[in-house]
Amino acid sequence: MNRKTIYKTIFEYAFISFAILLLDVGIYIFKFPNHFSFGGVSGLAVILNKLSGISPSLINLVINMVLLVIGFFVLGRGFGIKTTYATILSSVILSMMESVYPLPSPLTNQPLLELLYAIALPAVASAMLFYVSASSGGTDIIAMIFKKYSTFDIGTTLLLTDAIFVVMSFWVFDIRTGLFSVCGLVTKSIFVDHALDQMKLSKYFTIICDNPDPICAFIRDTLNRSATIYNAQGIYTHEGKTIILCALDPRQSVILERYIQNTQPTAFIMVTKSNETIGKGFPLTM
Repeated sequence: MNRKTIYKTIFEYAFISFAILLLDVGIYIFKFPNHFSFGGVSGLAVILNKLSGISPSLINLVINMVLLVIGFFVLGRGFGIKTTYATILSSVILSMMESVYPLPSPLTNQPLLELLYAIALPAVASAMLFYVSASSGGTDIIAMIFKKYSTFDIGTTLLLTDAIFVVMSFWVFDIRTGLFSVCGLVTKSIFVDHALDQMKLSKYFTIICDNPDPICAFIRDTLNRSATIYNAQGIYTHEGKTIILCALDPRQSVILERYIQNTQPTAFIMVTKSNETIGKGFPLTM
C-alpha cells in the first residue's frame, strides 16, 4: 500500500467518523427526546422505547448489531467494511452520549426548531457517507437485501421502511408526533439528495482561446488536472481557435477563471454545473 492510498484511507475514515458524530448528535439530542419516528433504525428505536421502556440507544445498538450479522450472512463479507465501521461507531457514540449526557426531555420547547435539526444533521451525515461509498447500516442493510432478492431498488425500500415506522408513530404516540414525523420523512429525503448533489458538484469548462499552451500548463501543473483540446474555426473570421475541455471542483474553477481573465482576457469561457462527473479523480474524496 503506497503513501497516497494510506492518506486516502485515513481521510475517508476520518470523514466517516465526523459524519457519524453529526448523525448521532441529530438523533440523540433532537430526535429521541421528541419521539420523531422517521429515519430507519433510530425511528424504530423511538417507537420500541415507548412500548418497552428500554433505552432507545440500547435498542438502536441491538438492532444494528443483528442487522450487521444478517448482512454478513446474506450479502457476504464484501457488503461493506466502511458500513460495518460506521454502524459500530454510531452505536458506540449513542451509548456514550446517553451515559455522559442524559436527556430525558427535549432540549427546547420549540418542536419545529428541533425537527429541523433532527432532519438536517442526519441528512448531511447520510450524504457525506454516501459520498465515500458508505452508509450508517440499519435499514440500509435491509434495503440491500431486498434489492438482491426482489425488483425493489434501495431508495424505494428505504422509503417504504421509513413510512411504516412513521405510520406506527401515529398509533404509539399521538397525531401531533406522527405529523411531525411525516414532515421529517419527506424533508429528509429531499435534503439528502440536495446535500449529496452539492458535495458531488463539479464545473465543466469549455474554453475557446488563441493560445492554449499556458492555460493547459496551468491546469496540469497548478491544478493537477487534465484537459482535452481540439481545433475549431470561427464562423466570422474563419480564424483557427483551440477549444479546451476540462472538469474541476468548485474551488479550482474559481482559480482557473481568475487566471484566464488575467492572462487571456479575450478567451471565451463557458462554465456548466455538473452534478455527476465520473472518471479519474471524481468524485473527489481527497
